[in-house]
Amino acid sequence: MAEQLKVGIVGGTGMVGQRFVQLLDGHPWFKVTAIAASASSAGKTYEQSVQGRWKLETPIPEDVKQIVVQDASKVEEVATGVDFIFCAVDMKKDEIKALEEAYAKTGTPVVSNNSAHRWTPDVPMVIPEINPEHLDVIAAQRQRLGTSTGFIAVKPNCSIQSYVPMLNALKEFGPKTVVASTYQAISGAGKNFTDWPEMLDNVIPYIGGEEEKSEQEPLRIWGTVEDGAIVKASAPHITTQCIRVPVTDGHLATVFVSFENKPSKEEILDRWRNYQGRPQELGLPSAPKQFITYFEEDNRPQTKLDRDIEGGMGVSAGRLREDSLYDYKFVGLSHNTLRGAAGGAVLIAELLKAEGYIVAK
Repeated sequence: MAEQLKVGIVGGTGMVGQRFVQLLDGHPWFKVTAIAASASSAGKTYEQSVQGRWKLETPIPEDVKQIVVQDASKVEEVATGVDFIFCAVDMKKDEIKALEEAYAKTGTPVVSNNSAHRWTPDVPMVIPEINPEHLDVIAAQRQRLGTSTGFIAVKPNCSIQSYVPMLNALKEFGPKTVVASTYQAISGAGKNFTDWPEMLDNVIPYIGGEEEKSEQEPLRIWGTVEDGAIVKASAPHITTQCIRVPVTDGHLATVFVSFENKPSKEEILDRWRNYQGRPQELGLPSAPKQFITYFEEDNRPQTKLDRDIEGGMGVSAGRLREDSLYDYKFVGLSHNTLRGAAGGAVLIAELLKAEGYIVAK
């Protein structure tokens, strides 16, 4: 086996940080050698720092239990021991921006789970199967930051993974108007039922900032790299409602769509079933073999049954049918903390390594 790259997880004690720790356990390319968090966790072992707040079903991996947590704000110290970092900190947006740029300026690539840099013109926001060509903008970003090796790449909001892949597979037919309602799990708020009892037997029809992200971020994903910046697409026109539902993991979407050139149902199913992206071509370790799975059954996909498809890295669709107001309607589903968060970021890092952007220091 080739030598593994050394990884730091900045924000490693929170829910997404824990998911990074879990996903990187036994990873063929990457090995966690540093974990950083707030000053209050610094100096403790990882096991001590997450005691009583480990949120995952699986136990803390043995390899990381004794890693001594570092202070995330001591950028040079953390950066020295790693080839790149995953960032999943819980801070104000401006603070996150400054912190991620500080890491990048040390020559350390940053793969971010945060939203702070999603609209920075020269920072690629990537779903690896959809817009890997946006990595081209890194050259301009490196120039701006004054580094030959450091940069920031981000993953998009978890909600859009439940419908954007299906629409992307149909781009040749020109999707023009989209209405999507998302039914989002509580882990998207970093919570479980123990620490959010008011979600039991309840639906909350509002998630702060989520609707704007769900309507705008797909247009950036579908944008183009021009003169060292990503210019967002002008179509399709998307409107959304985002609703919190009493589910642990998995975001479900109900979607209505009209096209410039209406495809047949058979054409849609064909494009979904045969959709392959760069991760599948490259055979990346975390890439799902089947990116989009279509269920023929009327009552699928179901959040509980189907969120873990392809290790939580695949997305699924069902109930495709013609509509009386729009051309078609369907249901989509993705795992919000795997494909939508840490797993999506790990896949981006694998793509960056495969394409030569992340190398050993």
